[in-house]
Amino acid sequence: MEHLQELRSRIIKTLIGFVVAFIGSFIYVQQIYELLIKDIDGKLAVLGPSDILWVYMMIAAVCAIAATIPLAAYQLWRFVAPALKPEERKVTSWFIPWLFVLFIAGISFGYLVLFPIVLGFLTSLSAGQFEMVFTAEKYFRFMINLIVPFGILFEMPLVVMFLTRLGILNPTVLKKSRKISYFGLVIISIVITPPDIISDILVIIPLLVLYEMSVQLSNIVYRKRLMKEETALPIA
Repeated sequence: MEHLQELRSRIIKTLIGFVVAFIGSFIYVQQIYELLIKDIDGKLAVLGPSDILWVYMMIAAVCAIAATIPLAAYQLWRFVAPALKPEERKVTSWFIPWLFVLFIAGISFGYLVLFPIVLGFLTSLSAGQFEMVFTAEKYFRFMINLIVPFGILFEMPLVVMFLTRLGILNPTVLKKSRKISYFGLVIISIVITPPDIISDILVIIPLLVLYEMSVQLSNIVYRKRLMKEETALPIA
């Protein structure tokens, strides 16, 4: 019961942090909206007043999630810290800020690199054939569905390093499961991208690179952990 109460307390603190971040993001949501559509010629269309509120809430929610990640990671760390050794607590605490950094890096990659390429390709298909009108709801739903998964997937190397440091994963397991992992990443890329081969390839390649980076980082962490264990063994 004590563990459940502790977990409940950590979850409540995280939710409070999310609500505060959501309110703060919603206050400046119009400025964020203007920043996101600065490269679009003209204005986005809406089909009703509710679409405006939905778009603003969706933008604020994504910003709030990004701002809450460090707090959620810290609360999780505080929950599991009593079960860790002092050295493990010190090492795992360094992962908390990097969760936020990698999430922002993933979103930035999706928004600055991938999103313009995919959007440009799709709009080029309608050249001279269709009159394309962007609605705010469709535009931001498409954007968020494309870039938010990258924010999550960019956490892969850090999560793999963390699990390797705790002895749950090792590079041998990652190498043996490479085919299955590749298949899973391909499925993910197909699900989160529009139904065309170009978009799929543009997403699949970065995901496979991230996986291979995770394997190499896991190998480095695993070797360091083995060296520490060997030096800690008593000399006969």
